[in-house]
This record gives sequence, C-alpha cells and structure tokens, in this order.
Amino acid sequence: MAFFDLVDFDDHEQVAFFSDDKTNLKAIIAVHNTALGPAAGGCRFWDYVDDEAALKDVLRLSKGMTYKNAMAGLKLGGGKAVIIGDPKAIKSDELFKAFGQAVDSIGGRYYTAEDVNITTGDMAVVNQVTDFVAGLDGKSGNPGPFTALGTFLGIKAAVKFKLGTDDLTGIKVAVQGLGSVGYSLCEKLHAAGAELVVTDINQQALDKAATQLNATVVGLDEIYSQDVDVFSPCALGASINDDSLAQLKAVIVAGCANNQLAEARHDQALTDQGILYAPDYVINAGGIINVALEIYPQPYCADEATALVEKIYHTLMTVFENAAKENKPTGIVADEMAREIIANAGK
Repeated sequence: MAFFDLVDFDDHEQVAFFSDDKTNLKAIIAVHNTALGPAAGGCRFWDYVDDEAALKDVLRLSKGMTYKNAMAGLKLGGGKAVIIGDPKAIKSDELFKAFGQAVDSIGGRYYTAEDVNITTGDMAVVNQVTDFVAGLDGKSGNPGPFTALGTFLGIKAAVKFKLGTDDLTGIKVAVQGLGSVGYSLCEKLHAAGAELVVTDINQQALDKAATQLNATVVGLDEIYSQDVDVFSPCALGASINDDSLAQLKAVIVAGCANNQLAEARHDQALTDQGILYAPDYVINAGGIINVALEIYPQPYCADEATALVEKIYHTLMTVFENAAKENKPTGIVADEMAREIIANAGK
C-alpha cells in the first residue's frame, strides 16, 4: 500500500501506529493540521473489517476535525484516534493506560476525548498517564448532550432555510441511529413537535423511542425511503451513497454522524436532487466545542459552552446562504470557508 498516495491522505502532519501485546492495544493516531492550535478529536473504539478500514477512518475523521474546529471558531487543530478491536472483548483499564501512553508520546500535539464505544470513565483511566485528554467528569464531561443540541439547532436552521419556518411542529424527521446522541436529539425534536421515524440495531432503544417519543419504528434498510422532510444520519458514516440517494424523499439531510457522504461527489449529487445538506462537521461540532473549553487554560463553564454551540445555527445559515449565492454544494462551500480560516491563521 502506497501510504502517501491514499485518497484519504490529505497532507496529514503525523500518523502514528501503536500496539501493545499485553493489552491487545492496536491504535492509530492521526494529526491532520495544527495551524490553529493543538489537534483535538475523540478516540473511536471499533471492530474494523481490517486495518486498512481503520486507517481510512482515522484519516477522514482527523481531517474532518480540522475543518470542524475551524468552522466552530476554536483555537484547535484536527486530530483523531481509533482503537481497533471488539470493545466488548478487549476493553480494559490496562488497555486505556497503554493508549494514554501512546497519546502522551505525541507530546501535546493531540488531545484525545471520548467517541464511539468510549466513556468518560475510560477517559479518566487515560488521564492517569497523560494530561492530553479532555471530556472528563467534573470538567466538561460527556460531550454528547452538546452534540445533540448543536444538531437540533442545525436542523432548525435547515428547516428555516429550506422550508421557511421556525416551527418544527409537524415536521417529519427520519433518525438513523439511537445512540446516546441520536436519542437525545430525538427527545429535543419530539419536545419541539416534530414527528419521528427511527431505526437502530438496538431494539430496546427503539421500544423506548416508540413508547416515550411516539416514534414510528422501521427497519434498517427502510429508513432512507420514508416520506419525511428531514433525513438525520446519526449512526456511522457513509450513509449518503448511491443506493440511499436513489431512495431519499427527504428535502434536508442533517444529522450528527461523521463522514455522512460516502464520496465527495455525493455533495453535488444531493444538490442536484434539490436536497439541502447540513455539512456534518459543522452541524455536529457541539461536542468538541464543549471539550475545547476544558482544553483552554481558563476554567470550564457549561453556560459558555452552550452559548458557543448555539452559534452553529448561524454558521449553517451562512453556509446555506453562500452556497445558494455561489450556486455550489454546501459541503464545498463549508470546506472553502474552513480552508480560508486555516490559511489566515497561517499568515
């Protein structure tokens, strides 16, 4: 494999591979860009099909964090980590200590935090061996509620721009994925009067959504073709692809998942179908905004984090307006805006 020729390699500053036989740790840390400050991004624990899939994921996610942090106005660069393996089988305190040593060896150029299959408790173990960690209980804590808030506000912005209303009453939203963030988003949408259609691999979460949120439950493959206003991807990435695009009836795609587009060309494909896309790294930035205030030297303040997350609404409206003016896909416009912010920091 020619590493530097990989499609997802984007002049990353550093990509480091770590293994520890005693704990079964296999991890990759990718630092994409530190022009704005030290790289920050969560660690994902996933049982990848193979190492190549893990590498592709961490390269894409770390680049996304660079753009996410730039568009959120944070003094942070972009980085990400993945731990390879089945968390149910190999998770242990010793593994997280080994991962903490890996993070520490990067020398402060990368701050880690929780992501898929990792908790604040896991990060507390990482923190035993390195200071370059955030998302800790007693400080910024679980970033999930802030990600959900930002995504909710992003959906409101998209509905306002596309459908011309501030009121979500009667707006139909298909939510793909009921993890902690996805379910919290559904609670906010339900409270705002939206009608929910949901899917997930977790039957308990589905039953809870049906009972508590009056959600309609559909199969995993049926979620794309629902007659709704908004399709909200809140699971893993690549949910917007050739197959799903052919099924979508929604006029808005806005969710909290990372890397929602399977390929860059799907940004234009959404535009061609008249679908308004809320770029994933803009709408789901609430979590890293919250975590950033723990990394910054001043004391963490939840109210300040909430105020910064609320700006996601206005940032997305700017993206939508610029895209309409320039007749470009929203993802391309957001990328251009992020790159300009990073270039100006370099100057």
